[in-house]
Amino acid sequence: MDIIDLLQYTFFQRALLGSLLASIACGLIGTYIVTRRLVFISGGITHASFGGIGLGLYTGFSPIISAAVFSVLSAFGVEWLSKRREMREDSAIAVFWTLGMALGIFFSFLAPGFTPDLSAFLFGNILTISKFDIWMLGVVAVVLALFFIFFIHPIIYVAFDREFARSQGIPVQVFEYVLMMFIALTIVSCLRMIGIVLAISLLTIPQMTANLFTHNFKRIIWLSIGIGFACCIGGLIISYLVQVPSGASIIFFSILIYALCKITIEIIRKVRG
Repeated sequence: MDIIDLLQYTFFQRALLGSLLASIACGLIGTYIVTRRLVFISGGITHASFGGIGLGLYTGFSPIISAAVFSVLSAFGVEWLSKRREMREDSAIAVFWTLGMALGIFFSFLAPGFTPDLSAFLFGNILTISKFDIWMLGVVAVVLALFFIFFIHPIIYVAFDREFARSQGIPVQVFEYVLMMFIALTIVSCLRMIGIVLAISLLTIPQMTANLFTHNFKRIIWLSIGIGFACCIGGLIISYLVQVPSGASIIFFSILIYALCKITIEIIRKVRG
């Protein structure tokens, strides 16, 4: 079957739409993550979401909804604990990281009846995303875009210099909690696409690639959205041609693009220098 012929299939159309929406959401919140150096925190929230998935399987509730609630609460918990003097930030992250994974395994094994394949949540498969997943991604992307449009300057101030933001009368703590909530919701909305293990990559690699070309916050957002979408399409093509899981192929293609851009820029600099 030709790749162009895939466009007539609903599952592939959903995959493309999901890729676009995920690229928008990850491009926005991922730029904040990379700028604030919250990659490790985001990794902790990502793995903590597994606890919500296990709880959902055990109670018979939607695993994605329960993962969203669990992730948001974990994000708030990490933010709150990291501000306590008696608790180091990396220790707070480790608590929720390990707790989420442990609860996820615990509840998934206690779940009555047939337990779905957990690898789908761990590694994702963009070709199996449903209408609900598209709607969730769409809502998160639209709300996140509106939030960034209306509050872009306070977000930039908080991302680069919290003390300066406070001096300007910006409620820094409120913005930090809201943005942590968006990080958690973005991660959960992408679980069906690339899974828990790989979710953090889509929030960081396109931004790292964009940062090779510009240090402007707004330009990084636009570039990372475009790079993220291109990497999703490239990963889908690789997945189809080689018959490998789409989540892994998307991340592999993202890293390949970053490496090629990095090498090309270094060569150009040496030639000019």
